[in-house]
Amino acid sequence: MNIVAQYFEDDGSIPNSPFFQTLIYEGALNGNEQETEKVFNENGWLNSWQNGVFDYHHYHSNTHEVLGVISGSAQLQLGGEEGKVFLVKTGDVIILPAGTGHKKIASSSDFKVVGAYPGGSDYDTRTGEIGERPEVMENIKQTKIPASDPVFGISGPLFNYWK
Repeated sequence: MNIVAQYFEDDGSIPNSPFFQTLIYEGALNGNEQETEKVFNENGWLNSWQNGVFDYHHYHSNTHEVLGVISGSAQLQLGGEEGKVFLVKTGDVIILPAGTGHKKIASSSDFKVVGAYPGGSDYDTRTGEIGERPEVMENIKQTKIPASDPVFGISGPLFNYWK
């Protein structure tokens, strides 16, 4: 398994995370939807769902998020307008620190992900509106390192990157 780790700077609209890198675990899982959701849930990443990724820049200020690609492939722009486009495919896992922008640029017709949040956190969906800035910056600052890596549990590689 290859791990891609990327910091993103605040672009003035999308804050991204000043503390943690976005991680992509390439080929970490087999893409089976039940197994992907089960792995996340067993590792304490709950409040899970299955769908796609919005085609506009958005982020969650009050929690980290994991996305496991269960079918197809997509080009996701991470980090906002100034971010970077990544090709993700079935079996890849994307771990987004609180505040990290993400947007679907293009995808195969069968693209689908499982999403989940540490401890089953409820999530907000933010789009970079000016008025939300003071609140979201405080939310991001208050979001702690999760107790477990969503794929590998308490000894997972997330803890080598998020210190």
